[in-house]
Amino acid sequence: MIEDEKDFFGVLYPFIRDDRITDIDYNGRMLWLTDCDNRRWREPLEITPAFLEQFSQRVSNTVSRPFNKQSPVLEAETKTLRITIVHESVALSGRCVCIRKSLPYVRLNEKKMLREKFCTPEILELLKQCVKERKNIVFCGQPGVGKTECAKFFSGFISPKERVITIEDTPEWHFKELHPQNDAVELRINDQMDYTGAIRTCLRLNPSWIMLSETRSSEVVYLIEGFSTGVRGITTLHTDDVRKIPDRMLNMAGNRRDARRFENDIYSFLDVGVLLSCREVREPDGTVAIRRYIDQICFFSREDGINYLDLVADEGILSAERLKEARRRNRREEK
Repeated sequence: MIEDEKDFFGVLYPFIRDDRITDIDYNGRMLWLTDCDNRRWREPLEITPAFLEQFSQRVSNTVSRPFNKQSPVLEAETKTLRITIVHESVALSGRCVCIRKSLPYVRLNEKKMLREKFCTPEILELLKQCVKERKNIVFCGQPGVGKTECAKFFSGFISPKERVITIEDTPEWHFKELHPQNDAVELRINDQMDYTGAIRTCLRLNPSWIMLSETRSSEVVYLIEGFSTGVRGITTLHTDDVRKIPDRMLNMAGNRRDARRFENDIYSFLDVGVLLSCREVREPDGTVAIRRYIDQICFFSREDGINYLDLVADEGILSAERLKEARRRNRREEK
């Protein structure tokens, strides 16, 4: 078991201990850091070949896995860290190290979201209400925009009496620690249980909610099937527009003879899509920072044999007229 100790992480230990640092990346020549405000900078710290070799050996010994030309990728994790090391035999720039953090607390809160213009008050209240109304929600966006953090925040509005089952390969939700009063079960993906198997198992555990850390592949079929039984859910996926969510899910499902029916199921059992994006903002001191924000929101529905996708928010602006129409359609569908 890897411990967050100075002897193990050496010169990287101060960054491991700094809760504002989210990513530690060494590219073979330079050390780059990213903080929770998505600011990224080069850290003027020399990483010696001797340290790299010692650190790699410590990780290798701890997880009992080889690291050499024949096994050039070494991965390990702790409760809050995910470590990846790539051997110089395949990394032309030199041995690479990536350490990603996922800490057991929610970085977002309502005051911060409004102060930093993460979203408008209307969007904040809308999404809170969607969770309270037990809508199935997909948070999407490119890597690094904060999909999981946003999902973690809004999952806090799930009733403590409703059983939540989280499914993930790397601990990110920390749902049980964040909400100790809730009825929660945490499932972990490994060589013995893949995402599809975890979703199947989850449905036997009497869930009210499934929280799938990321929808990546054919497990999307079982996720939608789970939603069709009345189980509610929150998940994330990679795309740059909420209007692409159905196509992304169809592609994940693979070549299916019943593709049209599966597409209809997506519109029937998925309720809300939320897109997270980033933009550059100039600070009062003249520096440029990267700010995350809720860009788009859509509602999915199927009415009289027709699939609808109502884009109710775009570029961070909520349309009251479109929302009214989407809500009308959504309520009729629920009847």
